[in-house]
Amino acid sequence: MVYEYQKNNRYFAQVADEIKDLAEAELQSLGAMSIKPAHRGIYFNAVPRVLYHINYQTHLINRILAPLLFFDCHSDKYLYKRASEIPWEDFLTPAQTFAVFATVSDSHIKHSKFAALRLKDAVVDHIRDRTGDRPSIDTRNPDLWLNLHIWNNRATISLDTSGGSLHRRGYRLNAVDAPMMETLAAAIIKSARWDSRIPIHDPFCGSGTLLCESYLYASNSPPGILRDIYGFEKLPDYEPALWDVVKEEGLKNIRPVPANLISGGDIDPRAVEIARENSAVFDKEGIIKINRRDALKLDPAKEVLIVCNPPYGIRSGRDEDLHTLFKQFGDALKQRCKGSNVCIYFGNRDHLESLGLRPKWKKPLSNGGLDGLLAGFNLF
Repeated sequence: MVYEYQKNNRYFAQVADEIKDLAEAELQSLGAMSIKPAHRGIYFNAVPRVLYHINYQTHLINRILAPLLFFDCHSDKYLYKRASEIPWEDFLTPAQTFAVFATVSDSHIKHSKFAALRLKDAVVDHIRDRTGDRPSIDTRNPDLWLNLHIWNNRATISLDTSGGSLHRRGYRLNAVDAPMMETLAAAIIKSARWDSRIPIHDPFCGSGTLLCESYLYASNSPPGILRDIYGFEKLPDYEPALWDVVKEEGLKNIRPVPANLISGGDIDPRAVEIARENSAVFDKEGIIKINRRDALKLDPAKEVLIVCNPPYGIRSGRDEDLHTLFKQFGDALKQRCKGSNVCIYFGNRDHLESLGLRPKWKKPLSNGGLDGLLAGFNLF
């Protein structure tokens, strides 16, 4: 069987709508062709080498799907029938596990969980009919990730070439409450236009996500460097030798990070300990400097990029009203950081006004279910 992705080397990158402009530019820089934004993602063309390269090097994309089959789908019985026609032995053995994730909208099939169940039944029955045994379901760490999307009675069955969300870099060993997603942190640093030449500082570092993502940018390290397995290894035309070349090229391009380039602090000693633990996963030399410090007592800084995600109800470490905290932080920035740029993510948009600074630019950014806002300031 010739699968849809094999006909034209076309894939779909799942990415947050607010950062599709950044993701488009990233895809182009990584070698993707025929890039076309769509709802909740971006279509693009890529030969196998580029597909591997994008999965390994992307900072912003959540996952990349390889379409296996397109078809009109007006009932669960027809979904089961068409899915059963796919030779699932190309991807899976009875000893392995798989998971199905589905989205359904504007279709006769109304419920995504039911659609996922019918695809799961088709996969299991197909393999059991041919081998006498069946694969198991594992929704946390399966050998094979499948995606089903049905919109307007048009179904797409895809293999997740990333093998789970790419935001899971592997360095977050522990976390404080409400940690920031890694892809969001990468988007914040990209939006701030940091060029790795001036120092960057996070005074509310929490679990250290912004610091770790800054290190990945500064060192030119592949964001997937800690990832052991990718979903594209399950594709029938997977080329292991080519994947080895892609990894080797990525490792060769890693560069040293200058001392005193990346630093952070937090008033919570537990957060400082966690941030140090997480950053040490790949920062073996201890380049990232993290100390316990009150964000309102910033060291005087000039020509520094301040980037942070202040508390918005959790982990403030203070009893004061958050309005007061943001006002005091804005005063501290004005007094101590003249000549610097500031990029702040507001989990609660109302706190922007409390800061008392006029933003140079604003960009809506969600963090999970949080309707947040990113704002940039020039303190000149």
